[in-house]
Amino acid sequence: MTAASASHFPLQIAITTGEPAGVGPELTARALAGAAAHWPDAQFTVLGDAALLAQRAQAVGVDWAALTGGQSGRVSVEHQPLGVPAQAGKLDAANGRYVLNLLDVAIDGASSGRFDAIVTAPLQKSTINDAGVPFTGHTEYLAERTHTPRVVMMLAGTGARPLRVALATTHLPLKDVSAALTIDGLVDTLRIVDHDLRHHFGLPAPRILVTGLNPHAGENGYLGREEIDVISPALALANAQGIDARGPYPADTLFQPRYLNEADCVLAMFHDQGLPVLKYATFGEGINVTLGLPIIRTSVDHGTALDLAGTGRADSGSLIAAIDTAVSMARHRRAG
Repeated sequence: MTAASASHFPLQIAITTGEPAGVGPELTARALAGAAAHWPDAQFTVLGDAALLAQRAQAVGVDWAALTGGQSGRVSVEHQPLGVPAQAGKLDAANGRYVLNLLDVAIDGASSGRFDAIVTAPLQKSTINDAGVPFTGHTEYLAERTHTPRVVMMLAGTGARPLRVALATTHLPLKDVSAALTIDGLVDTLRIVDHDLRHHFGLPAPRILVTGLNPHAGENGYLGREEIDVISPALALANAQGIDARGPYPADTLFQPRYLNEADCVLAMFHDQGLPVLKYATFGEGINVTLGLPIIRTSVDHGTALDLAGTGRADSGSLIAAIDTAVSMARHRRAG
């Protein structure tokens, strides 16, 4: 579907503006300043406190009234009131439920078909927990609210051949990772990654490289048996299902061009095994995608940056990339 033909039925994208003390509100304003030019086949619903959004937009030089009140109708605000007034850089637990409400509205809208995709600005987990709501992270919350038994966190760079890193486990203490890795779980994870790369990213035959868990991928069992007992059997089962997954490779040598140039995604076993490499290579331009959901969700690759909030120095590149990916994924879903 071309942008011109899609313009009669524009894609509906929701943006949650996240932690009100952080950079989310101002980055949303800056990212959407060029919405009509960058995404002509999309309309955007910004979820957040209307007064806060107008204030932060003005602080970074965006004419918010013109952007949200123009005849193009590309950007609208759906007012969700703050719990208490927010000050840039200063967290307040009284706004924890406000942040969660933004996410709930977006999820409900995407689940009902009102939104084709959601893009989430960063939130502060501590604020939500301090408000009395147990909260581990966006990924886990999305899975719970959409009743999805398994989702996969994938971060990605941009460009013609982007580096993509998916995770077998997400926000777990390191001591719990080994017990969380199972043959069935890894096969399910590989199936999700393969499926979504095909259907949302237009890759007809994804090649996935899989890390080991232990140093040197276990050194034939001398440094751990997870590679022998769990990862290799999972790869064999995935291959039998037509999934091109290879490994396990030692994580310390996998992230180099001789391997990555032939790969569409790396599956790392735990959060800090794969993401430091990706963020070093792409920080500020990377994105976070939750795979396996019945809805499309993308996000930025950074946190709330409380020290930059309200200063105008925060870079909107990652949010622009997240919006771009959400629109692209929504186009693929609509076309297919």
